[in-house]
Amino acid sequence: MAHAAPVPGASHAPATRPRGTVATRRPPEILEPRMHAVARIAGPIVIGLVYGYWAAAIRRDAGPITGWNVLFGFVCVIVFAALCIGLLRITPHLPRGPHALTWAVFAGVAFGFLYSQTGHSVLRSIGISLAVAVATFVFDYYRYYVHQEPLEEHWVVR
Repeated sequence: MAHAAPVPGASHAPATRPRGTVATRRPPEILEPRMHAVARIAGPIVIGLVYGYWAAAIRRDAGPITGWNVLFGFVCVIVFAALCIGLLRITPHLPRGPHALTWAVFAGVAFGFLYSQTGHSVLRSIGISLAVAVATFVFDYYRYYVHQEPLEEHWVVR
């Protein structure tokens, strides 16, 4: 039998998938990789700006805008955006459970901090932030269970 000679620069991957693998369908890439890299940084910063403005507006409570209020808003932006960017880099390497738990803790703490700025009791802030965290965990765990490949074999201690 005659076989085709390899073409320089071509992939040496087999033409067929190994048995037991499943083909995953990915949406077409519309933007170039550089734009995705920029969006991974710009997205959390924009969301952080909204979060910081919201926190500063709650703390201001219809009073005058002061320098301390603006500083508080910018500190909230920096902390929120830094944590979000860090989680976006770390969590894809986690198994489903810890991945969902990490985002649930982040959402619960972020919401609890905003709610605590309104002046309600600490117990009410904790209760509502726990409800947000549980709802986020259930949603994320289901999402990662359906769409994420299992990573548990990387976490086995030998």
